[in-house]
Amino acid sequence: MGRTVRLTATVTADDGGMYCARCVQVEVACEGHTVDEALDRLRQALEHYFKRRAIPHPHLHPPIVVPIEVRLPD
Repeated sequence: MGRTVRLTATVTADDGGMYCARCVQVEVACEGHTVDEALDRLRQALEHYFKRRAIPHPHLHPPIVVPIEVRLPD
């Protein structure tokens, strides 16, 4: 059994009722019909991802996730 690392995920909903979970630290994303399903799939995908790649070192500064406003044309 390996060690556990804490990563940051964002979850967004699309117009079709699906949820997309994305890992902030690495480019891995998964979809699901529910938030829990999307996160479960992301967890599995990350476990597979790190079987083939270096495990990230704990960040001294965790990612900052904030909303941002963008002015769109009328």
